[in-house]
Amino acid sequence: MSQLEKVQKWVADHRLDVAYISNFESIKYLTGFGSDPIERVLALFVFPDQDPFLFAPALEVEAIKDTGWKFPVYGYLDHEQPFHLIANYIRERNANPVHWGIEEDNLTVDRYEVLRSEFPNAKFEANLTPVFEKLRMVKTADEIEKLKAAGAEADFAFQVGFDAVAAGKTEAEVAAELEYALKKRGVMEMSFDTLIQAGAHAAEPHGATAMNKIENNELILFDLGTVHDGYISDASRTVALGQLSDKQADIYKVCLEAQLTAQDYAKPGITAASLDKVARDIIDKAGYGEYFIHRLGHGMGMGEHEFPSIMEGNDLVLEEGMCFSIEPGIYIPGFAGVRIEDCVHITKDGCEPFTHTSKELKYL
Repeated sequence: MSQLEKVQKWVADHRLDVAYISNFESIKYLTGFGSDPIERVLALFVFPDQDPFLFAPALEVEAIKDTGWKFPVYGYLDHEQPFHLIANYIRERNANPVHWGIEEDNLTVDRYEVLRSEFPNAKFEANLTPVFEKLRMVKTADEIEKLKAAGAEADFAFQVGFDAVAAGKTEAEVAAELEYALKKRGVMEMSFDTLIQAGAHAAEPHGATAMNKIENNELILFDLGTVHDGYISDASRTVALGQLSDKQADIYKVCLEAQLTAQDYAKPGITAASLDKVARDIIDKAGYGEYFIHRLGHGMGMGEHEFPSIMEGNDLVLEEGMCFSIEPGIYIPGFAGVRIEDCVHITKDGCEPFTHTSKELKYL
């Protein structure tokens, strides 16, 4: 049974008249067609006992057909009212759909209100978001192979980036060299903006690559990933340029111990919360607990941040096929930041990383 067929069965089992799928990542997962429509409307409608249909900007229709999509696809022009057209296509299948499923975390208020105006009797009573979270949480063998390929691209990017580091260069220059090398290899898309942060700048976990000049005797944080056939990589390494102080070396040592211990502990049957605790306890014991200010990890696959979160309070039991990051970090404001990250997939008796760049402290 395909993932789309599973959704159709769920719609039927929950006695819904129609499910409106609005998140372009969900649509790609179910149909194989991927596109961010930005302000335009891209939508998938699933019915309990009839074929689904895709609704898209007219400029996307041929691309959808090229994917092998075998069900109806309808396009609209920019000057047309998309939801009026959508309503007509739905009424062809059900004159008065009352029971609806929607993605509550994605459907905007304005589009919700337009639907209500078209279907005044509609009850938007079923949330599809957790359905897709669970479907996407456990990856197939094919998905894992794509994630492995993306991981290999990230490993190449690390090596290019490390070779590009030199005192006096800016973070942005290193990022540009790294991404240029990837493009020459045919890797055309990063999974997120490449992050290079040197020295005290690395103490900002959600900072951005900037024009800061790299200096000797500091730590440099790399966080990067690529997109391979729709699936992403995401990994972090921290390296040293020149010599480090005892404290710089210590925070790296502690962060590495936390990451390796957690990765070794990850396996089916444990909870997400217990995995977070294994890493956090090590950092707490070393006296840096206040500087580890985010969850241990997040799910990944087609998206950079997917379900589940590996964090305190999440008692979800890990199972084979789940994919997520393990990324402890220590961020001391005004001093330095260290993060070490691999994304992994849970195997029958442990886990395997998608990236294999050495995590031993590298001196450039």
